[in-house]
Amino acid sequence: MRNYFLLLLCLAGIATASAQPRAIYRASAPRTNDLVHTKLDVRFDYAKRYLYGKEWVTLKPRGAATDTVRLDAKGMDIKAVALMQGDQPQPLKYDYNQRQLLIRLGRTVPAGEAYTLYLEYTAKPDELGALGTGTAAIRDAKGLYFINPDSAVAGKPVQIWTQGETDANSAWFPTIDQPNQKTTQEISMTVPSKYVTLSNGALVSQQPAGPGLRTDTWKMDLPHAPYLFMMAVGDFRITKDTWRGKEVSYYLEPKYAAQAKAVFGKTPRMMEFFSQRLGVDFPWNKYSQVVCRDFVAGAMENTTAALFGEQAQGSARELRDWQYAGVEREIAHELFHHWFGDYVTCESWSNLTVNESFANYSEVLWAEHEYGADAAAQQADISMRAYLRNPSDFQKTLVRFQYDDQEDVLDNVSYQKGGSILRMLRTYLGDDVFFQGLKRYLTQNAFGTGEAHQLRLALEDASGKDLNWFFDQWYYRAGHPVVTIAYAWDAARKRQAVVVRQTQAGQPFVLPLTVAVYSKGRAQRYPATLRHAVDTLYFPAATKPDLVNVDADKVLLWQKEDHKSLAEFAYQYRYAARYLDRREALRAAQTKLPDPQAQKLLLAGLADKSPALREMAVEVLDLKNAGLRKTAAPMLAKLAAADTSVQVQVAALSALCALQDKQYAPLFQKAMSNTSYRVQGAALQALLPLSPAQAFARAKAFEDDNKGPLTVAMVQVYGQAGGIAQWPFVLTKYDAAGPGGRFQMVPGIGEMLGRLDDPTALTQGITRIKDLTVEYKRYIDTKRKSVCCSKCSSARLPGPTPPRPPR
Repeated sequence: MRNYFLLLLCLAGIATASAQPRAIYRASAPRTNDLVHTKLDVRFDYAKRYLYGKEWVTLKPRGAATDTVRLDAKGMDIKAVALMQGDQPQPLKYDYNQRQLLIRLGRTVPAGEAYTLYLEYTAKPDELGALGTGTAAIRDAKGLYFINPDSAVAGKPVQIWTQGETDANSAWFPTIDQPNQKTTQEISMTVPSKYVTLSNGALVSQQPAGPGLRTDTWKMDLPHAPYLFMMAVGDFRITKDTWRGKEVSYYLEPKYAAQAKAVFGKTPRMMEFFSQRLGVDFPWNKYSQVVCRDFVAGAMENTTAALFGEQAQGSARELRDWQYAGVEREIAHELFHHWFGDYVTCESWSNLTVNESFANYSEVLWAEHEYGADAAAQQADISMRAYLRNPSDFQKTLVRFQYDDQEDVLDNVSYQKGGSILRMLRTYLGDDVFFQGLKRYLTQNAFGTGEAHQLRLALEDASGKDLNWFFDQWYYRAGHPVVTIAYAWDAARKRQAVVVRQTQAGQPFVLPLTVAVYSKGRAQRYPATLRHAVDTLYFPAATKPDLVNVDADKVLLWQKEDHKSLAEFAYQYRYAARYLDRREALRAAQTKLPDPQAQKLLLAGLADKSPALREMAVEVLDLKNAGLRKTAAPMLAKLAAADTSVQVQVAALSALCALQDKQYAPLFQKAMSNTSYRVQGAALQALLPLSPAQAFARAKAFEDDNKGPLTVAMVQVYGQAGGIAQWPFVLTKYDAAGPGGRFQMVPGIGEMLGRLDDPTALTQGITRIKDLTVEYKRYIDTKRKSVCCSKCSSARLPGPTPPRPPR
């Protein structure tokens, strides 16, 4: 039975290879007409999933007179198109191909003269499939989404929300859907009066609109790009906060409203920190954050009204399991976009880096401010390794004028690689110059658009330095350095040599860096610059250094093979105190596990000040080594019982689980009283191989209160020790879970179905697994034979890729 499920998943995950079209040059969108103001009056048909719209859009010819205008309008029924003559609409002729609306203005309008069009239309987002508007970056890019509009799913709220990036907003209102357009706006939404609305800018009026209806009008007086327009409608509870007299508000489902400030409460402090760091105050009239169901991206930076997926709301217990790399990072990311992306917008998708690279780097900036240098370095390292994991990204430039689809630039190059490059640039220029340059870029392009050249010029103006070399190699050239580092001490000449070879294809990178030479616990730092395929650096050294630390600031984006000895890595762990110095040392120890010195280093890692490094040390320990196990097991038990970090407790419980030693059963039992669902889940899975009966009894006791990892653990227990009586629980939890949770439950379900003699259950289980793998087959990594769904699971099944990052 288990083999059957494995085969089913593998077959569902097989993708047919096809020839890819060659990427073509993508020019910036021409600006024959400029948007000036957009006024919308919309109402919704929940049954049909339609939007009925009236629009008054004001434009100006830009460089020359024109007698036509072309608007993006996807899949609509166009009812009327007219030119406003005072208060009277004058019908116009137009052509419409279901993607664009070409309107003949009836006269030649001089450059700079404003004119207003009136349109009536019906938007039908759920009928866009035939147009092929969806892409891999955002599933089913419909622009406007009706969530459970017929209340068919019990317990799921009825909502409407929008998602515009890159050009999906033109599926619900006609516009010039390009990032180099800016417009003020006014949106009136007629909705059931029981619902709350949210849009950009300020809520300026609420008026009754007939039985059970209300019209809310939102107005945005500052110009922003059309892809940043948004609407959200639903049963939201609003929690209000403030920053410098401006409203800051959080919209969550009522059952999660009590946690609104626990989730979003740092927002005012983030606004203050970013305003001071950039020297540009938060430029908008208010800031709202709303959490919606079934969102198609992690989060979105709609101007003054950021939208988050449901991962951003949870119970008080669920919040205990959250980590910085989750929701708090997303909050910083979307807020920072209100400077880089909303205030100054990329002038084309080719220059998306001036939006997303900065938002990515803001995650590091906030971690540094709020949690310190280790947390910042950890987040930077996570980001850099995300880019380095995918070799196909090594062929892409950061500023990218060739691509197949504009959604393709929403990738690890624009986000993670770009953020890593900004970190290097900050180190090279120094804090004062770097942030002064960012201030100049923002103020010079306020409420307009920007590109990488303008960023370079602003930084050159602030620094007085030529930066063409830096931007040429990092922004307009693909790849990164791949280096080997070798060391030799010359006793006769009393000097230390460091030989760095760049082995990547193409020209060598120019790499300013710092080299720290350690002797007797003290470091002497030397600036240096690598320029050639092979560079040999020399440093004075009367005695053989204990350690030579190349890139001592640990900021370079490169792949390196560092020929240090294990003893030198151990010294690095003790004396080179940066997070990445210690991580490098632990990783070096992992490659030499039989060596007693490596074991000693990993044991030291169990007490590292960084929770991430303690977790790493736990996970790489070789507990098959009897001597190491004897020393490490008591330390692991202490971590499992009392570490301040949930992630470390979970890692320690999982490591002890692998020992399958009954002496730890009381520890596992006690851990199941923890308030963390993750800790409870790890403890339950650890108890399962020791005592299936006890694990079954504890799982039964959790049925009234379980979420996430604990639910997955319960399914695993029922898979091995449950019966048909537990099948309804398993089925209900599977159906209520998101894609990631469902994949994690598949091993337990597979085991359970293999033991049950019930045709109905078998059909129900097979159908769900088949549907899951077909829907998400593009996320299944068929190149790997298996992915561990939980550390203590005996089944090994393909799993989904991590959730998509915030936009």
